[in-house]
Amino acid sequence: MNLIDQIETGELKKEVPEIHIGDTVKVHMRIVEGEKERTQIIEGVVIKMHGGGVRATLTVRKISFGVGVERIFPLHSPRVEKIEVVKRAKVRQAKLYYLRELRGKAARLKELRPKRTGKATKGKKAKAQKSGS
Repeated sequence: MNLIDQIETGELKKEVPEIHIGDTVKVHMRIVEGEKERTQIIEGVVIKMHGGGVRATLTVRKISFGVGVERIFPLHSPRVEKIEVVKRAKVRQAKLYYLRELRGKAARLKELRPKRTGKATKGKKAKAQKSGS
């Protein structure tokens, strides 16, 4: 491991959520205005992820007052307080630049539902076994 890698590993955040392209995320940014400091929440779709390690970034696109706004966030920046994944979507591309041309309902992505836990599937299996016996 060279010197640059050693320095960069110390700068990495410990808790970064698993983020994929197409996810709708809330990014909590720390904004400094003069002497005041506040947290601004930006919610949008991840259309691009780039780089790795300390240099990893994600591009988030949101619609603000009818205008598309894209913002690039460094994942390991101290200004990014936290990132929450609101929902996941099924996408088949690594970059979602095509969303820039789409408007309204056409710009929606197919949502991925979380997988069911054991209780719901066990009940169906038990019913199937009873009716089959």
